Amino acid sequence: MTRKATPSDFDFFYEMYMHPEINPHLLYELMDKADFEPIFEDLLEKTLLYVFEEENQSLGMFKLIPSYHRTSHLVYLGGLAIHPNFGGKGYGLQMMFEIIELCTQLGFLRIELSVGARNEKAMNLYLKAGFEKEGLLRKFTHLKSAGIFLDEVLMSYLVS
Repeated sequence: MTRKATPSDFDFFYEMYMHPEINPHLLYELMDKADFEPIFEDLLEKTLLYVFEEENQSLGMFKLIPSYHRTSHLVYLGGLAIHPNFGGKGYGLQMMFEIIELCTQLGFLRIELSVGARNEKAMNLYLKAGFEKEGLLRKFTHLKSAGIFLDEVLMSYLVS
């Protein structure tokens, strides 16, 4: 089941965003809870955060960032992750199908995401869910803590 995040999800989102296996693939550098709190509150206020769960157990997260005006038919999918404790059990694909269904219900016709060019596991998941590669964003992500830039692959799903 997918649901909108609430203030009570703070610890789950903090753990996910700062998890050493997940953090290198997401937007934010490592930080303490006090620094993450205003980020989380801003995302909550904008109603961008979602939780993927089963039997009231939070398993994954994602953000849906809608576009406006002439591009109001598209949404950017970001901050996407399954907790490593639940990896390899099919939850990632299940979450992707639920995201596609949610986006369809919300009236979006195009779902976009970018994924690290080295993150083959995630890229394969997105391909399996029906996303297609559209291009390469060179030196798109800067991992400040590691002092490196990473290429990102732009992918999309077109709702039929």
